Amino acid sequence: MPTGKVKWYDAEKGFGFISGDDGEDVFLHANALPEGESTIKGGTRVDYGVVEGRRGAQALSVTIIDAPPSVAKNLRQRDRKPADEMVGIVEDVIKLLDNVSNGLRRGRYPERAQGAQLAQVLRRVADDLEG
Repeated sequence: MPTGKVKWYDAEKGFGFISGDDGEDVFLHANALPEGESTIKGGTRVDYGVVEGRRGAQALSVTIIDAPPSVAKNLRQRDRKPADEMVGIVEDVIKLLDNVSNGLRRGRYPERAQGAQLAQVLRRVADDLEG
């Protein structure tokens, strides 16, 4: 299977191009993306099959080999909180989860807005821990 990097991809239009390691550009349609993926970032290393379409080479069965590094994640790592600050945050999250757990024992889910807010807090804390 040929390999290359995604040159660009427009999720709204549903297509883009792969720049093959052999130097040839290959059309990339949304249908060729891996199952569950609706978009792909430029710079992502992929392998793919090729079929000759009406307008030239077209990628089939794209598999992601290596995603490009996330700039946002790298910025978050530099802003990572000190460990002693995280202790208090984790303890507060434990209290929040304990309250949710008590409500669930009584057969009550948190209100939708509270659940969404809690999920957002958990994601942020997970990001800080993962660093």
